[in-house]
Amino acid sequence: MWLMVMFDLPVVEQDDRKAATAFRNTLLDMGFEMAQYSVYMRFCAGQARLETYRRRIEQLLPGGGKVKMITFTDKQYEHITSFTGRAKLAPGKAPNQYDLF
Repeated sequence: MWLMVMFDLPVVEQDDRKAATAFRNTLLDMGFEMAQYSVYMRFCAGQARLETYRRRIEQLLPGGGKVKMITFTDKQYEHITSFTGRAKLAPGKAPNQYDLF
């Protein structure tokens, strides 16, 4: 399973910018990869692990803005179509279990 975290956080005030940066850095520290600036993804070995990350993220939510968490399967991950400019990138492949440890 994959967990995707998407967010739109306020960054007008200095405190808001610090909170948004801390949230992004914490996602990276938790093993999430940045897909886009406000979109982070992480592979989870099972539903229990996925729920653990959901609960952790809920505890870290900044005071303002919007955060959405989406889950999807390895097969759905492999069907993501990505582009850099107009160039289509090779489809991503879900990691093998042994690659995670």
